Amino acid sequence: MDIEMIDSALENLLSLVVQYGSKLMLALAVLVIGWWFIGRMLNLLDTSMDAAKVEATLQRFLLSFSNMGLKTILLIIFASMIGVETASLIALLGAAGLAVGLALQGSLSNFAGGVLILLFRPFRAGDVIEAQGFTGTVDEIQIFNTILRTLDNQRVVIPNGILSNGCVKNLFVEPTRRVDMTFGISYDDDIIKAKELIESVLEQDENVLSNPAPTVEVCAHADSAINFVVRPWCKSENYWSVFFATHTQLKLAFDREGVTIPFPQRDVHMDSAG
Repeated sequence: MDIEMIDSALENLLSLVVQYGSKLMLALAVLVIGWWFIGRMLNLLDTSMDAAKVEATLQRFLLSFSNMGLKTILLIIFASMIGVETASLIALLGAAGLAVGLALQGSLSNFAGGVLILLFRPFRAGDVIEAQGFTGTVDEIQIFNTILRTLDNQRVVIPNGILSNGCVKNLFVEPTRRVDMTFGISYDDDIIKAKELIESVLEQDENVLSNPAPTVEVCAHADSAINFVVRPWCKSENYWSVFFATHTQLKLAFDREGVTIPFPQRDVHMDSAG
């Protein structure tokens, strides 16, 4: 009797091995081949993004996200092939994802903003931008935040959500910029002479471009001065050099030629009666 029971158990075990062994071997083959195929796909994606010069931060994130997503799908397929009920597992993962999404709405907004910034590149690391009341150099664009270093060397962290939905001024992204300045002279001075002096100062500055030509025109009859608008063009990297040099050299030229720069004055009359 015992021998018959053993033989029956062995037959049942052999039947189970024949029935499920092939499924297990097929599932393992799919798992191994799928794992290898995912690796090849990620390498191809990495090479394609390198060729397209995708931002390094976005490239790392996309590779990590793709790796995790594809391998999760592969494991679910493997579990389904060996007989595990995956419908409830998928429902559980979906519910967990929804709960996490609701709990992290702000973070997801910043995440989406970071992806948009890295994808469409309204600015890059090293650009000088003006946004959310701050002006500075972009040190780093992260997935959730952008790190800004202000002109006085302070570190500002701006969430990407509000940055991607707000106005951003990229100050030096264009190859050339116009330097807008205003200078005033006295009503008693010769405006033709003053204009020639201003144009001469601009011509002597090698950083000022001749094309487009600088604009030097009278723009206002102010309370105590005739105001000139002065607008030379220069390469973006020379903006501040032109700005400071023009102010310095124009003051020296005005002093040398006797052109007066008005300044506020107040006359005080003393009443000596009583």
